[in-house]
Parts: sequence; C-alpha cells; structure tokens
Amino acid sequence: MTYPPGPPGPHGPPPHGYPPPPPQPYSTGPDQFSALPEKSSALKWVLLAVVVLVALVVAAGAVFYLARDRGATEASQVRSGDCLTEIPDSSRVLYVKAVGCDQPHKGEVFAVLPLPDGEFPGDSAVVKYADRCAPALTEYAPDANSDSGIQLFVLYPTADSWQRGDRTVTCIATSKNPRTGKLR
Repeated sequence: MTYPPGPPGPHGPPPHGYPPPPPQPYSTGPDQFSALPEKSSALKWVLLAVVVLVALVVAAGAVFYLARDRGATEASQVRSGDCLTEIPDSSRVLYVKAVGCDQPHKGEVFAVLPLPDGEFPGDSAVVKYADRCAPALTEYAPDANSDSGIQLFVLYPTADSWQRGDRTVTCIATSKNPRTGKLR
C-alpha cells in the first residue's frame, strides 16, 4: 500500500488505504481566527442616551408644533389686552390660546407685572407679589370689581420656569361664560 507523498497525518497513515481527509475549512486554531471584540458597555450606554435624547427632541418638537398649530401662545409671552379662549385649570401653564377680544373668550390679560431679576425669590414671595393684581384690575377697568361675574386668575413663575427666564406675574380677568369685547 502506498501513500501520497508528504508527511503522515497527525495520527499516522489513514487506515484501509483511503486518502487523508481534506483540511477542515472552519477549524479554529489558536492563530487562525481571533474572537470578535465585545462592544463595551459604555458604548451601549452612549448609544442608548443618544436614542433617548433624539426621542425627547422629537417629542418636544411635536408638542411645540401641535401647540403652535392650534393657535397657542407661550403663557409667558401674553401681554396686557390679550384675550384667552379658555382659562387654564392650574397656575402651572406653558401655553394658552389667545384670540382677538372681539371673539368669544373667557379671560382678558389686564396686567403683566415684571419681577426683579436675580435668584428665584421663592413661592411665597412670588404669591405675595401676585397680590398686586387686584389693584391693577381696578386701574385697568374700574367697573370690573363691581361685576360679580368677573374673577381674578394669576399666572406666576415657578422655580422651574424661572430657570427658563420667566420673570412675570400675569393677571387675568376671567368670566365663567364666554364674553366678547374688552373690559374697559
């Protein structure tokens, strides 16, 4: 029995005169293939943070677009004489819907009182400052105080909105039923 030329296999000559098996294409020797490097967990966290950030930006953009699309105005941007279709259900308001006062509305901004710059003075100081709205209503529309259908609603800065530059107390005369025209 003769064998093809070359060195014998690792276990000696093949039995029964069969040719040696071909080399295995996927055999892994110590130098043949290196393991793929594992992605670091820091990279995974960075990618997750980027995905979350993008999602937040898209969500904020959608809220901003929808709010502006519905004629909403940032609550901190309304001015004296603006009329509002609805009265917010809390004092923590980001947007209000302003309309012309010749259209039905439930609120009229009659004063915007700027607070002094500096550090946030605290909730109690801001609420005390908001007490200036009642005298401002008398000055804006003297007959409004005698009208039992007119109420007072105040928007004021919070510690969070102060950080975004909100420095005003907004005084709004409200009515339960929609009205048209200005208070004056």
